[in-house]
Amino acid sequence: MTPHLKHRRQFILGSAAAIAGASIPGLGRAQNTAVKLGVVHPMTGPVAYNGQHCRIGTLTAIEDLNARGGIKSLGGIPFQAVTGDSQGRVEVGVSEVERMHNLGVHAYVGCYNSPVTIAATQAASRYGTPFVVDVGASDLIVSRKLENVFRFSPGFGKCVDDGLLALTEINKKANGVAKTVVLVHESGELGTGTIRLLQDKLPRLGFTVLDTIAHDTPTRSFDNVALRIRGMKPDIVMHTGYVNEYMLLARTLQRYKVPAVRYSILGAGFGVKFAKESPDAAAYAMDFNHWYNPLDSRAVDLKKRIESKGFDYVFEVYCAYNAVMLLADAIERSGSLAADKIIQSLSASTWDKHFMPYGPTRFVNGQNEGAAGCGLQVINDEINVVFPDKFAQAAAVFPRPAS
Repeated sequence: MTPHLKHRRQFILGSAAAIAGASIPGLGRAQNTAVKLGVVHPMTGPVAYNGQHCRIGTLTAIEDLNARGGIKSLGGIPFQAVTGDSQGRVEVGVSEVERMHNLGVHAYVGCYNSPVTIAATQAASRYGTPFVVDVGASDLIVSRKLENVFRFSPGFGKCVDDGLLALTEINKKANGVAKTVVLVHESGELGTGTIRLLQDKLPRLGFTVLDTIAHDTPTRSFDNVALRIRGMKPDIVMHTGYVNEYMLLARTLQRYKVPAVRYSILGAGFGVKFAKESPDAAAYAMDFNHWYNPLDSRAVDLKKRIESKGFDYVFEVYCAYNAVMLLADAIERSGSLAADKIIQSLSASTWDKHFMPYGPTRFVNGQNEGAAGCGLQVINDEINVVFPDKFAQAAAVFPRPAS
């Protein structure tokens, strides 16, 4: 564990203890002196970086809510985090939900990984406990129509549609220079679900898919993949994978001097860490993903706070932060900690106090139809919104300049 990662983890654990008292015996359902929130994220394992940033977003939201006086309609009771580590494993995520249920949680927030989120929300549904999904891309999360599940952010279906719209518009402005694509994806639910949509939709938009390459998570080397791609000479390489593999493939493509545009949709490794640690590989990389509204001062203020604590301001932070705020609004309006009342309030939510590029919240079968992503590009070592124009900070540089 690097010193920086160790510092982040110690800060999270210290903050959770201060906010929560989560492991104190006797936190039973009869004691409604606090809103007990089950917080399930991967704090260890291959996606710990992402989970830790979800966690700090959640805990910061709880700090802010409690500083504002808690849930006023319930006499000002505070939020209390009951935290757990899914380790990025389905069976552990389910066991954490069960453990938290026994501690009397009133609602859950989580879980980052789609497979864990699918299983954890299913477990929570057995008890009818509200579960707000902060990050989790698979549309299986909401397509099961579980009445207790509400996803704040968009899933891969909408992101693929909007991401391809962004790519088409950007390519059109470049006189349609990009025509061929190679798809690379992790072999789990995130990758296979996204790639099925891309394989179907790209040809309809005039792009030729030259090849589709799957990889495991984790993967230690992309040398053969990079050589294979270089031989095909595609205009665009589109990768859907988790953070370590995303960055490794980008570095490998750079090392083998593959000139193609790097364009991803929900590229989990695209972000501040990538831009800082691999500036050459990250240069002009593009992604369509969760993002904040860069023109909203609240988002900028939170960015300063998060970075002052030693964290990166990545989408996991503000998706989790706003998901907790959404839940708090629903509880405030319901004036109750009864699960059915919270679920009813979430279902009717029109919450618009977020600082995302979203419209007002509107849930249909548990999916927030007001949610939307942004087209992003690393320009001069900084991540800029390049699509849609309403939130754009810079014009897209397309195609990728020759290195």
